[in-house]
Amino acid sequence: MSEAIKNRYEFIILFDVKNGNPNGDPDAGNMPRIDAETGHGIVTDVCLKRKIRNYVETVKEDAEGYKIYIKENVPLNVSDKSAYIALDINSENIGTLKNEKDELIRDFMCKNFFDIRTFGAVMTTFVKAKLNCGQVRGPVQMGFARSIDPIVQQEVSITRVAITTEEDAKKKETEMGRKYIVPYALYRAEGHISANLARRVTGFSEDDLSLFWEAIINMFEHDYSAARGEMNVRELIVFKHDSELGNTQSYKLFDTVKVERKNLSLPARKYDDYNVILENDKIPSGVSCIRMI
Repeated sequence: MSEAIKNRYEFIILFDVKNGNPNGDPDAGNMPRIDAETGHGIVTDVCLKRKIRNYVETVKEDAEGYKIYIKENVPLNVSDKSAYIALDINSENIGTLKNEKDELIRDFMCKNFFDIRTFGAVMTTFVKAKLNCGQVRGPVQMGFARSIDPIVQQEVSITRVAITTEEDAKKKETEMGRKYIVPYALYRAEGHISANLARRVTGFSEDDLSLFWEAIINMFEHDYSAARGEMNVRELIVFKHDSELGNTQSYKLFDTVKVERKNLSLPARKYDDYNVILENDKIPSGVSCIRMI
């Protein structure tokens, strides 16, 4: 792998959904997540990270150094055991040279699992064994995505001709169901990448960074489903600082990107209904901006 990144980054993702549910809320019958006070739609950071993990897993297929720690149907302690086995650590010797064991296990997990190198992790097996390596703070942090405008949560009734049981089939020819969709919404997510944490903790590298950008751009391309409708990443705007610790505050960079609806008298139904304005003249010195889409 290449060496750890040397520059701090901020980034903005703009993605949209058409006739789909981008992130259902299990506490609200799986309706699209919403800010109850403003009506704006929400997509959690956990949801977005899941898409990124799935893309990396799809393209890398568990290649050396690119395993995924948080994955479906694989208990976390199964992955944790791989470190114990590889480093020959057991209940008898785990207490000796504890600090050294902490560092060895942390480095092993970061080296082998892309998502730990990227997002960090709380590795429960190691925490229970009172090893400090069990909590790794990752260099890449993302917030919730929020829709540019308030969303409409639309309930659509559906029918199916495949009846569940033979007894029910004697009584009816169809069964009713429902699905929740957002007719259209454009969402904005913001994130940060710390070169300092990459160097000191996880080793997040230039190769990892390239793969991360690729995963963001394509995170919906292999995730199609009827429930999610049509989802696309429309913009990935990256701010690169000239230094490890950064050259300005992040909000000053985020404030240079404005997203505005062209016609406020009509509801937005496509990406072209918005203007994305990048105020290059307001970007402080020491920071360069790259529009990757």
